[in-house]
Amino acid sequence: MNFRFTTVLLLTAAAAPAVAGPLGYAICQTGCNGIAVACYAGAGFTFGVALPAAPPAIIACNAALGACMAACALVALGPTP
Repeated sequence: MNFRFTTVLLLTAAAAPAVAGPLGYAICQTGCNGIAVACYAGAGFTFGVALPAAPPAIIACNAALGACMAACALVALGPTP
């Protein structure tokens, strides 16, 4: 009985926690960028094109993109169901 308990304890200690990792993070970032492209298109601009001065709509799109990317960090560090 003691051998079985020790074996289970060692296997449990050696097991790594499951996290979403790079794949979940990449999927999340792809979704964020898709939303940003739609936001830019809705405002009449092209995502990725530099402008001399950013209009308020673009600033709002960038703020939303930043919030979405910050949420992706939680996905990368969160547990996988």
